[in-house]
Amino acid sequence: MFNRRDMLQGLAVGTGAAWGLSSSWKSLEAATTSGGGPKRIVFFLQNQGFDPATCIPAGMSSSGSLAKAKLPEPIEALEPYKERLHILNGLHGTHTSPSHSAFFGALGGYRGGDGVPPSAATIDYELSKTLPQTLLPHLCIGMDSIENMTTKPTIATLSASGAGQPIFMYSNPNHLYQLLFGGISTGDIRLQHEASSNVFNQIEQLAAAKGRSLPGAEQQRYGQYVAGFREVNGLRDRLDSVADQLRKFAPKIDDRYKKPKFETDWHDLLLDLGIASLTSGITNTLTIGSGRGEIFGAWKGLGIEQQGHNLGHMAQPDNPIWIKIRQYNSRMLVRMMEALDSVPEGSGTMMDNTLIVYTSNNADKQHTNGANWPVMLLGNCGGIFKTGCFTQLDGKRPLNALYTTLLRVAGQNVDRFNMTEQLARKFDSGTGPLKEVLA
Repeated sequence: MFNRRDMLQGLAVGTGAAWGLSSSWKSLEAATTSGGGPKRIVFFLQNQGFDPATCIPAGMSSSGSLAKAKLPEPIEALEPYKERLHILNGLHGTHTSPSHSAFFGALGGYRGGDGVPPSAATIDYELSKTLPQTLLPHLCIGMDSIENMTTKPTIATLSASGAGQPIFMYSNPNHLYQLLFGGISTGDIRLQHEASSNVFNQIEQLAAAKGRSLPGAEQQRYGQYVAGFREVNGLRDRLDSVADQLRKFAPKIDDRYKKPKFETDWHDLLLDLGIASLTSGITNTLTIGSGRGEIFGAWKGLGIEQQGHNLGHMAQPDNPIWIKIRQYNSRMLVRMMEALDSVPEGSGTMMDNTLIVYTSNNADKQHTNGANWPVMLLGNCGGIFKTGCFTQLDGKRPLNALYTTLLRVAGQNVDRFNMTEQLARKFDSGTGPLKEVLA
């Protein structure tokens, strides 16, 4: 196992002077060896809703300990990790108007809709600015059918850096591997990485030159286009400069990349890449969209022939199809926790400083009004969050209150997230963090 502190010292020596970020890397090293809040946060959103009956132990109708409770079959993989689990029921998102999906509103805590652009930054992006600095502050990955992931390898429906500024999810593991680890590869992967890097550099230069001859309004639009390529090119250069460190965490290439038998092969690879991005220090904020924030998605690799919209019209409790999907999610959560537990950090492990937020982009079910939005939290971040328990809320506080809590523990002194006082008078009975999740 590699100690994360040693790795970050290597990163600081190798790259700090070149980027003018030596003080930032010193801060990052200090942050990983001291307490005071989460060092990284993962958001895992499953489409089609998260029915509370698939996560609340039988017989539990009020708040209490999970110690003697048996977790429902859909999340039974988490049974050995109950002491790290907090199940929340009774938050609401009625103001997001979810229906088929709240889209950007699920992580933004505002009104969303199909084809509706984000009205503000989402919580994952806001946290990525507050958490300890990394090479790529925020990474989004999306899981869908093979057809969708192939024809639409990027899609933006869940995360945003601001009003009208969506963040794309990576859905083709070949593309994501190229971006994150192409610089340390050999053979064809290395050649493809170098070729695409050259193309991106040329596009950036051509776009910049073209933009200077355009009218003012068009120059601004082109400027955003150029900035996007500059960001990608800059990331490639930064990752290439820390190649020796990345080799310790890069996933192994196998036939599933080029010849997946089922879409779940790519789902598993995307998860591996997401985990590697965390353990290697590439990112501190990971967003996973199973179904990519839409009403689609497929799990033929689990023996499920039904896919897409029809899955949302099936009751989730005691449904063998949804049991398989939720069990698959739970195994992914376990894989993530085990991987983070395997990397020492400070006096503990990376998982000791990580929070995983599992929920849906569509509250409790398809065609929902968002009146109940179940959430599972995994990890206590050094004792900051309550774990090993179930909490039943009264339905009067919105999802925004949870997001406010996350910003608070990450160091931002805020009382609300994406909710005006006028809106809060109608949709929030309190202010500040959600005290029920804090130890």
